[in-house]
This record gives sequence, structure tokens and C-alpha cells, in this order.
Amino acid sequence: MIPLIIQDVAFGGKGVARHDGKVVFVPYVIPGETVRAEITRDKKKFAEADLVSVETASPDRVEPECPYFGRCGGCAYQHIGYDRQLALKAAQVEQTLRRVGRLEHVPMQPAVAAPKPYGYRNRIRIHVVDGIVGFFAVDAHALIDVAQCPIAAPVVNEALRRLRAAPVRDGDYSLRAPGGGPFFEQTNPEVTKELVALVSASVGRGRQLLVDAYCGGGLFARELAPLFEQVIGIEENSDAVKAARHHAQPNETYLAGDVADHLAEVLATHDAARTTLLLDPPATGLTPRVLDLVIGGAPGEIIYVSCNPATLARDLVTLSRDYTLTAVTPVDMFPQTAEIEVVVKLTRRPA
Repeated sequence: MIPLIIQDVAFGGKGVARHDGKVVFVPYVIPGETVRAEITRDKKKFAEADLVSVETASPDRVEPECPYFGRCGGCAYQHIGYDRQLALKAAQVEQTLRRVGRLEHVPMQPAVAAPKPYGYRNRIRIHVVDGIVGFFAVDAHALIDVAQCPIAAPVVNEALRRLRAAPVRDGDYSLRAPGGGPFFEQTNPEVTKELVALVSASVGRGRQLLVDAYCGGGLFARELAPLFEQVIGIEENSDAVKAARHHAQPNETYLAGDVADHLAEVLATHDAARTTLLLDPPATGLTPRVLDLVIGGAPGEIIYVSCNPATLARDLVTLSRDYTLTAVTPVDMFPQTAEIEVVVKLTRRPA
């Protein structure tokens, strides 16, 4: 067992300390705390440890609301007051963009907070194995029996209660609030409204075309359509495209297929200087092919919505060659967890 002084919290939720010249990662801590920890994995350049005790607690340390916290693998920050959570996440975004994206200046904007730090999730994925109903444990395949999830909405917890009361087969079960379709949709309805408002405020006015790449069911395109003469969404999920077309306004068009198959033609047949490109890719970020098409198409501005700061930073290495990063805004879509959404705006530099 070793004493540690926590210096930072890295993206992913683990605290950062140093011992004998080596970085040590330990969960459930807050910068400034002194703790005792047990090394569980000792590598050449770093070590991982379990928290044994907090010797000097941060004033931001709070009592977790979930009885499974520390065992269930879903949440990382329930021991931290919400304002400090936001500050840590914003710092992680900036550090990641500087380190991975090689950006000297990161124009950080105030983080968008969640109206409800608990009870916000409109869906959860539950696992059933040998009569145990719950979530997987931290860093293990063992299943934690869970009667209620504090970050899930009440209607979702009611669905969990019904599932636990019924005889069900082993497998995975998606429990969700009423509504929604068989395609990706945002998990936090209240913060989704804030996200859409942020994107709307970020786009330039007086532009001709919005290209909404990875548009899903048309969440952004539908709300932004009044600001543009024409909106073109691109999405590979056929169910999402069907839903988007069903609700489309006259100036909206939705193309089914991979972004890489449509983006070049869409950008080439419109005035690039008056085009806004909205990118909302999966956590893996943009493929090299899509990045090439973006650079070649030269839209006047780009709004990039990311759920993974690391892949966002990687993509910004390429995009920043021709674009100026003008705003970076963290959006806390997933309070109590280590996840963070980010919205960045880029404007094309004159040739």
C-alpha cells in the first residue's frame, strides 16, 4: 500500500498521481486529495491502483447516490460535486485537444451543464445471466445485481422493475422511455435541447446549404432547416432515414448511405463558401476518406459534434490545416459518468 497525492483526473475518470517517478492511475479520487492505494498493475511507464482510503478529502467530495457506485461500471464521478465534475471534464477536453490535436490555442467556452444530474437517461441496456439482472462490474465481466439505476429516468426504472419481476431468458435487454426508433438517438432529452440550441447558435446566418452528415433521424437538420435555403442529410441507417423523411420540411432532403459515398458530390454541386457542414460521427470519429472529402469540398464552416475528445482531437490535426478553430464547448450529456460531448466550430481560412 502506498501514499499518493492526486494531481489530476484523466479522461476516462481515473486520478493521476506519481510514485517513484512513475504515473499511477487510481479511480474515485479528486485532485488535491491524499489517499492510500494498492498497486494492481505495474507496467514500465505507469501503474494502476485500487483506492484503499482517502486520508485528506477534497471539499468537492460528496456521498454517491447509488448503492452500487464503485462496483457497477457505469458511473465514475458520483463521489464528486457536480460543479467540479463539469470543471474536470472541461479541463480534460482542453488537455486532449492540446496534446493529441497539437493545438496551441483552444478557444474554450463555458461547459453546458445538465439540468438534471440524476434521473436523466431515457434508456439503459440491462444484462441477464443466471437470474442476475443488472450491469457489468468495473473492469470485470461479473454482473452486478441492480434493482434501480439513479441516473435513469423514472419510467426506465419502472421498466427495470417489471423486467426483474418477470421470468426472462439470459441476454441483453434495452429498456427505454416511450417513443424513439430503432436507431441511435441522444440519451439525455434535456441536454439534447441544449445541444441543438448550441449548434443552432453556432452556425453562420445567411448561408445557402446545410449538409448534416451522420444525420440520424434528422435531429439537427429539422431544427436548423429554417436557417438555410436547403438542407441535405446523409445517414446509413435506413430506419433513421425513413423517420427523417417522414418529418421533412420542403427544403430538406435525406440521402441513404455512407457519408463517404455522398459527401463529395453534395459539396461539389453547391457554393462551398455558403455551405455549413455539420459532422456528428460515431465515437470512432471521421474516416481518412471522409476527412479527405471534407478538405477537398472546402465548406465555409464546419460544426463538429463529438462524443469522443480523443478522436475529435485526432481529426482536428487534419482539419486545422485549412480551418481555424473558433469555439470549443463541452456539453455534459452524461452526468456522473466519464463521458463528455463536445461541439467545435471551425471556419475556413482564405486560400
